Amino acid sequence: MCLALYYPSSFELNVLKLLENDYMKNKKILLPVIGKKNNMNFYLWKKNKFLAINRFGILEPDKNSIKIPNLMLIPILAFDGYKYRLGYGKGFYDRYLNKYLSKTKNIITVGVAFSFQKHHKLPRNKTDVKLN
Repeated sequence: MCLALYYPSSFELNVLKLLENDYMKNKKILLPVIGKKNNMNFYLWKKNKFLAINRFGILEPDKNSIKIPNLMLIPILAFDGYKYRLGYGKGFYDRYLNKYLSKTKNIITVGVAFSFQKHHKLPRNKTDVKLN
């Protein structure tokens, strides 16, 4: 199993705490890397390995071979009861999911947020991807 996490910034939930669990020791952990044309891909990363700072100030692993995750934990700014999310405005996750969900239906998406981030209904457009 390939598990896509994110390196938390600002006030995002720290999903890296999952790596302290023994169950996670043999799992392939992926982190996102933002490319020059604002495309996003996921690369293998091991806890305590080198991370570089990208142009948005977010930590990223070295680029090795691109991996497609089975499970993605996705940071969100807000969410609603219809399983839609509001991100941070650049559309990285929606573009990634629109690209890869058309090729494989095997990516489970889970939004990660605090309960106070829930809204009744968020605005959305045709490119927004519904989470699992």
